[in-house]
Amino acid sequence: MRARLFTQILFILYCVEAGALFVLAPWSGGWERAVVQLPWLPMRDLLLSTLVRSTVTGFGFLHLVWAAHALDLLFRRRKARTTLPDAD
Repeated sequence: MRARLFTQILFILYCVEAGALFVLAPWSGGWERAVVQLPWLPMRDLLLSTLVRSTVTGFGFLHLVWAAHALDLLFRRRKARTTLPDAD
């Protein structure tokens, strides 16, 4: 039981961290510095386009929604477990 709870918490933390990274990274200066160093110009132009940056950001928001959903399920299950009447 505790291993499942630990795994769920790790999954939620992963989704929050990955979501925050995917949301913020494409719009940071580090993204631009890394992409400018690419030797292939079409790939550089593609990765600097607003469409690709927005897609990566959307993927990050998807991770954040997934984390919120998993957290909601975790709380609902724990609440349901504590409100069940004890069987005698």
